[in-house]
Amino acid sequence: AGDAVNASLYARRRHPCRRRPRKEVRPLSRPAFRACRKWLAVLGLLAAAPAMAVAPPVERWESEAGAPVYHVGADELPMVDVRILFQAGSVRDGDHPGLAELVARTVDDATEELDTGALARRLEDAGARLSASSRRESAYLHLRSLTEPAALETALEIFQQVLAGPAFPEESVERELARMRQALQAQQQSADAIAGRELYRAVYGDHPYGSPPGGTEESLRTLGREQIKAFHERYYVAANAAVVVVGDVSADAAREMVERLLQALPRGEPAPPLPEPGEAPAEREVRIDFPAAQTAIYLGLPAVVRGEAHEYPLRVVNQVLGGSGLVSRLHREMREDRGLSYSSSSGLRPGSIRGPWVVRSLVRADRTGEALAVMLDQVERLADDGLDDEEIAEAVRHLTGAFPLSLAGNAAMVGQLSVMAVHGLPSDHLEQYTPRMEAVDRDAVQAALDERLDMSRLTRVIVGPGVEDDAR
Repeated sequence: AGDAVNASLYARRRHPCRRRPRKEVRPLSRPAFRACRKWLAVLGLLAAAPAMAVAPPVERWESEAGAPVYHVGADELPMVDVRILFQAGSVRDGDHPGLAELVARTVDDATEELDTGALARRLEDAGARLSASSRRESAYLHLRSLTEPAALETALEIFQQVLAGPAFPEESVERELARMRQALQAQQQSADAIAGRELYRAVYGDHPYGSPPGGTEESLRTLGREQIKAFHERYYVAANAAVVVVGDVSADAAREMVERLLQALPRGEPAPPLPEPGEAPAEREVRIDFPAAQTAIYLGLPAVVRGEAHEYPLRVVNQVLGGSGLVSRLHREMREDRGLSYSSSSGLRPGSIRGPWVVRSLVRADRTGEALAVMLDQVERLADDGLDDEEIAEAVRHLTGAFPLSLAGNAAMVGQLSVMAVHGLPSDHLEQYTPRMEAVDRDAVQAALDERLDMSRLTRVIVGPGVEDDAR
C-alpha cells in the first residue's frame, strides 16, 4: 500500500498538467552564502549532539600462532564477518610495484580443489561471500556468512581451502593485469590522480611508502604467477596475520573459528617493521605540465603515526583546515573569498610510520600561482598561530559527534577493528577516542604542530597546463 501511495504521489507531481512554471534560480549573495555556511555548521552540531553511543567492548587475545585477534559480538543479525589481515600491502612490493594488489585480486579466485566457477557456486549455495583487498600496509581475506550451523560450516570449509591453497589461475592473472593496466591508464588521464600519486613519491622517495600500489607501466609488464606465488608464500602466513571477528558468535566460538582457519596457513615469519621516512623529502617541488581545465595542487609531509598522542590534536587541526567541508578555512579562503577552487580539502593518513598529512585543491588553471600562495599561507598560519579555543571546541564537537556513525553496523565495526589489528592498538582504543579527543586543548594543538608541521619538509606537487613555465 505504501508503495502504491508513493507511486501515486510521484505521478501527480510529474503529470504535465500539474507542472508549475520553473522559477529562476539566482546565486546566493556572499553574505547570504556565509550565513548559510554558519547555519549548516549549527545544524551539523545539533544533529550530532544526541549521538552519544558508547563504543562496544572489544575482546582481544592472541592465537596459538601469535596472531592478534579482535572480537565484537553483535547479535542483531544472524551473520558473522571474519577478516584475516596480513602485513602484505604495497609497502612489501619491493622491486615489483603493483604485486601486492595483483595477489589480492587473484588470491580468492580459485583453489587447488575448486576452479573459479565451482568456488563461486559453493559460496552462493552457502549464502556466503568471500572477498580480498590490498592497501598500502596490509591486505586481507574477508568471509561473510550466515551463522546457521550448516551454512557456516560450509563457508568455513571454503575459506580454509582458499587460505591453504589458492591456485592463481593463469587466466585470472592475465585478466587482473589487464584491469590494472586500464586503471593505470585512467589515472594518467586525471591531473588529480597524477598529483596524488606523485606526492607519495616526492615525500617518501625510495621508502616503501613511495611505491605506487597500482604499479607502473613497466612493472605490470613483468608481473606473473612466479612473483605472485613467492609473495603469497612469504607474507600470507599465520605469523604475519591478525584476525577480526564481528557478529553473532560468542568469544569461545570465535576462538575455535580463528584457530581452525589459521591452521590452514603455514606458520611462516612476520614481516619486518617498516623503516622510518627520511629527514628530508625526496623532492621539495614537482611540476608536471598536463592539459586540463583545472590544476591539481597537493601539499604534504610525513605527520602522524596511528594511535599516538599527537594524532588527536592533529585531527582537530585538520578538521579546521580542510576536513570539515563548507566550514573549513580552505573552503572559505579558496572558494568563498576568492573563487579559486570548487574542491579543496585536507586529510590525515596515519600509518605504522608517519603517514602523510595531505592538503589538496583543484584550482582554476589561469590562477594557479595565486591558489598555491593562498594554500601555503594557510599552512604557514597554522604553523605560526595554531588554533583558537572556539575553533578547537567546534572541531571536537564535530569529531566526537560523528564518531558513533563510524561504529554503526558490522561492516563499519570490521573496518575499525581492522585498523586496530594492523597497527596493534589496545582493545580499549575505541572507548578512549572520545575522552582523548575532548582532552585536546590549545597547548596540545600547538605542541603537535611544533613537532609535526615542519615547513622545511613540506612537499608541493602541481599538475596542470603551463605549470612548468610558471615555476617560481
